[in-house]
Order: sequence, then structure tokens, then C-alpha cells
Amino acid sequence: MAPTVLITGASQGIGKATSLLFASKGYDIIMAARTPDRLEDV
Repeated sequence: MAPTVLITGASQGIGKATSLLFASKGYDIIMAARTPDRLEDV
């Protein structure tokens, strides 16, 4: 089972970059943001 990480503000900036980094390392990611449209793009 892969480790899981929760990232807030994941739709842009540092949150987005952090989400992509953890995803590339094999983590399961729970992402939260105020703008669902941008979050879907990530």
C-alpha cells in the first residue's frame, strides 16, 4: 500500500508542484483547492 499525502491549495503554485512531485514518487494524493476547475486540470 502506497503512503498517502493530503495537499491543500493543490490547484496552483507550490501546492500544484508538490502534488506532482509526490505523484511522481508513487504516493496516493488527496488534493484540495478552492477552485475545482483548476484542480481538475492538475
